[in-house]
Amino acid sequence: MLSRVILGSRLLACRGASSTIAARQEHTLPALPYEYNALAPVVNADIMELHHKKHHATYVNNLNNAEKQLKEATDAGDIGKVIALQPALKFNGGGHINHSIFWTVMSPNGGGEPTGDLLSAINRDFGSYDNMREKLSAASIGIQGSGWGWLGYNKTTRTLAITTCANQDPLEATTGLVPLFGIDVWEHAYYLQYKNVRPDYVKAIFNVANWQNIDERYHNALINS
Repeated sequence: MLSRVILGSRLLACRGASSTIAARQEHTLPALPYEYNALAPVVNADIMELHHKKHHATYVNNLNNAEKQLKEATDAGDIGKVIALQPALKFNGGGHINHSIFWTVMSPNGGGEPTGDLLSAINRDFGSYDNMREKLSAASIGIQGSGWGWLGYNKTTRTLAITTCANQDPLEATTGLVPLFGIDVWEHAYYLQYKNVRPDYVKAIFNVANWQNIDERYHNALINS
């Protein structure tokens, strides 16, 4: 398990800033690769706009504020403040990381099934695409409260794995798995449209799964493992 201080330092490094906190660059809200209504009827425009412009934007703003405070505390040698800031860095940094992935693993041209090497890996590790989808769906639906269901890549075993993360815990920093496909099951991701019927939302999300993007993530993980 990574220490909170190490996690904070990795969040600083993941956005390409220099090695010194003093050279920190602010995070920005990434633009969606499609219009807010592009994923309808799976996810309607109202949810997408609220999710992106309000929720993701709040994580970005809060992360920037926490990193500013971290710099001030580090400059002052206030280790107590540095430690106290770690939950905010983890929550908002994870929220920014997770959502930046989430927007790209969905597409208005998505759905269907994966192909090529990714499908071969799914068949090897889960028996079939349908089995993988059922396991990922069950894991995501079964999360108590808020969190994420993930299909990830284990760099040690070079295999695929399914797991969940609570709240906005980032997958790789929390489990070591490289994120390939994530399902956001916070209520703000679906409640306006699906109410409290999380299973219907999880089932529908596969209809916009961007397997091309997920396949690219898989191949990048293979290269870097």
